[in-house]
Amino acid sequence: MSLSESDRKLVVAELGRDPTPAEETLFENLWSEHCAYRSSRPLLSAFDSESDDVVIGPGDDAAVVALDENTYITMGIESHNHPSYVDPYDGAATGVGGIVRDTLSMGAYPIALADSLYFGGFDREHSRYLLDGVVEGIADYGNSIGVPTVTGSTQFHPDYEGNPLVNVACVGLLSADRLVTANAQKPGNKLVLVGNATGRDGLGGASFASEDLSEDAETEDRPAVQVGDPYTEKLLIEANEELVDGTLVESARDLGAAGLGGASSELVAKGGLGATIELDRVHQREPNMNALEILLAESQERMCYEVRPENVDAVADIADKYDLGCSVIGDVTDGNYVCTFEGETVVDVAAEFIGDGAPMNDLPANEPTQPVRDLPDFDFGEAFEAVVGSPNCASKRWVYRQYDHEVQARTATLPGDDSAVMAIRRAGLGLAFSSGANPHWTTTAPYDGARAVALENAANLAAKGATPLAAVDCLNGGNPEKPDVYGGFKGIVDGLADMCSELDVPVVGGNVSLYNDSPNGPIPPTPTLAMTGTTADYDAPSAQLSGEGTLLLVGEPSGALGGSEYLAQFGGSDRFPELPQNASDVVSALSAVATQDDTLAVHDVSDGGLAVTVAEMVSDDAGASVSVSGSAESLFSELPGRAVIETATPDTVIDAFDGVAPVTELGTADDSGVLEIDIGGETRRWSANEIAELRDVIGRELE
Repeated sequence: MSLSESDRKLVVAELGRDPTPAEETLFENLWSEHCAYRSSRPLLSAFDSESDDVVIGPGDDAAVVALDENTYITMGIESHNHPSYVDPYDGAATGVGGIVRDTLSMGAYPIALADSLYFGGFDREHSRYLLDGVVEGIADYGNSIGVPTVTGSTQFHPDYEGNPLVNVACVGLLSADRLVTANAQKPGNKLVLVGNATGRDGLGGASFASEDLSEDAETEDRPAVQVGDPYTEKLLIEANEELVDGTLVESARDLGAAGLGGASSELVAKGGLGATIELDRVHQREPNMNALEILLAESQERMCYEVRPENVDAVADIADKYDLGCSVIGDVTDGNYVCTFEGETVVDVAAEFIGDGAPMNDLPANEPTQPVRDLPDFDFGEAFEAVVGSPNCASKRWVYRQYDHEVQARTATLPGDDSAVMAIRRAGLGLAFSSGANPHWTTTAPYDGARAVALENAANLAAKGATPLAAVDCLNGGNPEKPDVYGGFKGIVDGLADMCSELDVPVVGGNVSLYNDSPNGPIPPTPTLAMTGTTADYDAPSAQLSGEGTLLLVGEPSGALGGSEYLAQFGGSDRFPELPQNASDVVSALSAVATQDDTLAVHDVSDGGLAVTVAEMVSDDAGASVSVSGSAESLFSELPGRAVIETATPDTVIDAFDGVAPVTELGTADDSGVLEIDIGGETRRWSANEIAELRDVIGRELE
């Protein structure tokens, strides 16, 4: 990828001369779609990012949200899609490393990760190869640095075959007095590079992420993939703690896209300042590196700090303590962003022009249409076993068992539930965390499917008794220059924005990944949402039955089948189900009921519909007898905002949802370890062992 002719003309007009090779490559990367959001930024104003709890919203390395006046969390999310196709292990691992460093740069300690993964059909050998490598990369990196991966999602869809998605979110924890930003503070301060030595890996990573993948990407684009070193990252985490504790850092930015050039220019631009950097001073691990390589390599585990001159030696001492490289590479100034190499000026540009000078794209968008209703023939037993045993609805235990989800001793609700819950003891509350999207929903109806993604994540939190607090999004799409693709992308942006506003959940930050196209075509529009919520108690209701209560379905008993796993398995089409008009009231009522003493179990209705929900709730010790009326919609519609509640006092639940949502009695729980379902007079039974066997398809295939 090279700087377009139109962009080059803008640069020449601004500089009054031709750019140097280093400048041209810097603009190529920092004006790429990956960094400048040229096709998406015009749409992002749809999001409401403000609330009384938001301390720092979009634009910094991570967002900051207050739990109380002294306790903050950070939230961030990142995509590493193209690198994970080319090199699944290192691509996924360095995605974890990058989002963790975004957390460090705000002065926070990383406490939880979420992985949202999307692959082609599970029946394809290449999809299983990518899944295996990606999960191993996330596990090895996260486990090595001691940050638990506590939640997430794994989805399969044929349109990801040529371009998988790896989206990783991170939550950090800090006290209010530790907050650091990426805004340079004062001319005369020093710029200090701490961490790994700079090599040639990851060159052009930002521009690579802004192109469609070619047939030869797995071999030709490998040099653009960074190589991670989690053990150095762990040292960097601990060193960063000491630097922040010692108030030795004025501002910070991690080295990600576009390497040193991206981090240092953005740091000073955000402060309305400039810099003078001597590239020769950068500690390097490879010989004979030139200015362009030093400036733009995306070598991992590096941080750029603004440091007062009198604190430079103390910073160097801490770096030395943790065996980290440390280079004083330049000064913050009130002039241009200037880089020299071997006595020659190779970059001399206004930092603000590099960061914000890229023109935005005005692209045509075709309005998506929903499919007509054309349903397949229905066989109850066949449909149940196909949907419950499908890779999308199957147990993801094979994935999350590879992660250390209990390190740091905060995880109160483990992976495999609706959402994770972590104990934030300093604030005396629980923090719930959910992340994911459903590509079948947003393929069927980008706008309503994205609204459903937001509602589903909020319901995941509410099922554990939490009130939604804030969200970050990772907006993944194909080539935006195609009107159909851009129309779908616009739909998911507007859908997420509208539902989050309805739920009163500020979207405080995020990431955009476009040009996820390959010779197989574009990916589905995929709006990964990572959402946090708070609860007064660490102990959340289980998603598994106790075997002692009445089962109630909260929400409409049925809906359309559009976007469902049922149609994915058997063919046919339908509109996406109509979402509740009072979604915020539904989530609030669900959260309140989940915390009641008589509530024995709560599980929201999501992928696979009611059939999968009740199947997941049974165990060897607890079964259920369930009766539903109607047709396939009653069991397999994936209308979100619903939940199955096991309760000792049904009237209490009915009263809580009076005027909010209908409540239908499904049956009773017992100690049989058997799920019995009656639909339209036909009754079928499955033992917990038979259901577990159906749901173990991923583990069976990959062990």
